[in-house]
Amino acid sequence: MTVAIEMGNTSAGTPAALDLEELLATRLLVQGNSGSGKSHLLRRLLEQSAPWVQQAIIDPEGDFVTLADRFGHLVIDAEEHTERGLQVAGERARIHRISTVLNLEGLDAENQMRRAAAFLGGLFDTARDHWYPMLVVVDEAQLFAPAVAGEVSDEARKLSLGAMTNLMCRGRKRGLAGIIATQRLAKLAKNVAAEASNFLMGRTFLDIDMARAADLLGMERRQAESFRDLERGQFMALGPALSRRPLGLRIGPTDTSPRNATPRLLPLPEASPEAARAIVLAAPPPEPTRAPRRTTPSPDLLDQLMAAKSTPMELRPEPAEDQPSAEDLAERRERMDRVLAAVLAEPDAGFRVIGQLYQEFTVRCRIEGLGSAVPDLPEFRRMLTRARAGLGSNIAEDEAWRDVSVRASLLPEDMQGVFMMIARAAKEGRPCPSDAAIARAYGTHSLRRARRLLDYIEEQGLIVCQVDGTGKRTITLVELAWATAAGNPDAPEQAEQGSLAF
Repeated sequence: MTVAIEMGNTSAGTPAALDLEELLATRLLVQGNSGSGKSHLLRRLLEQSAPWVQQAIIDPEGDFVTLADRFGHLVIDAEEHTERGLQVAGERARIHRISTVLNLEGLDAENQMRRAAAFLGGLFDTARDHWYPMLVVVDEAQLFAPAVAGEVSDEARKLSLGAMTNLMCRGRKRGLAGIIATQRLAKLAKNVAAEASNFLMGRTFLDIDMARAADLLGMERRQAESFRDLERGQFMALGPALSRRPLGLRIGPTDTSPRNATPRLLPLPEASPEAARAIVLAAPPPEPTRAPRRTTPSPDLLDQLMAAKSTPMELRPEPAEDQPSAEDLAERRERMDRVLAAVLAEPDAGFRVIGQLYQEFTVRCRIEGLGSAVPDLPEFRRMLTRARAGLGSNIAEDEAWRDVSVRASLLPEDMQGVFMMIARAAKEGRPCPSDAAIARAYGTHSLRRARRLLDYIEEQGLIVCQVDGTGKRTITLVELAWATAAGNPDAPEQAEQGSLAF
């Protein structure tokens, strides 16, 4: 299935489409001087492709952290974690298919390079079983793959340049599609830029950058002057995912915006010279007393993740004065299950990104008086997995489901709900879920993707699918020996809605 995302309009006024699957195989280079609209272009691309593919964004200025509220990206503040922690975080994000924003804001150039290299290394070194398709967007790529040595140490430069080279040169076979954006082509390492097959060139003024942009687009040198005439948000496109010939396009609007808006002109405040002197030249405040230097190491993301994993949510102690009784906890779980069921009952709920679902769930919980008990995003993901299988939070108390939960944990998180839905149908002897029901539980409209999902789970040795002479399908859970009744794979989803109730 070809997935085409709309980037805006061409100069002729027709929709400008980008072939996402082709992009995953051929990579993209975006170039334009400051103010040309590069970040807006990247934001449009990320928003349009978010429902289709996992994303990782290397964000040196914190421009893309707002994607978390709208699309559920996990924001990792690199300043708070060690290089080792970020490497493991990159690997685990890849394994569990979690879209992330690596926020490097607040770090100096050398530490930005080191931490970005560690995170990219984790994405790159993931085991072959987890080489899922992934867009890796690097903004201000000249900072991480400089053409010449700068003020940073040679070690930091080699680490960062090596990670960027791996991404662009060897990442394709690992499912990593590099998207790099730069203000100056002349400042970007040539071996990194040369691996891109798709190009979006924006407004450029320096002769050396215009000449390189013209060469990449196959334009004559005399045509390079046209890059000076491009307006903000206008780009020249070329590449197998965009157009076989240079094509002018204007980037469309976005749903989110950066935290730091473009500065606006404002009238100066009125103040007399005496008032201005009193304000500006007032005595400085006393020097703050410096606290003794901290000797404990900075928090390690690996330690935090391992601690969180080893301490189940249900066993974390609450303050003694606020600790609810077992009956209150059970009632609270049931109420939250009902709220989540109401969210998922909406017609488009199965196809909305997790960030939207979590936001609506949070609002409804507050309306129901459950604001203080709202789970965090990771716990909500687990609740969503169970809910899409038609199961409530009390599954943890049912011994019959423990083996199912263990087997489901062998799959990527977004597949676990499908496996548990099949397990429930098998345990209760109901017909095998149709392709439409599986697609909805997986969050896709594609029936072909649902069938590929079943093939993948079968390849992992967790189920066995059988089709009888009438075309009806039966699925058996390996080792548990639970089997669904024969069901029609092509049945409409509405026929099975009742099986997803709590």
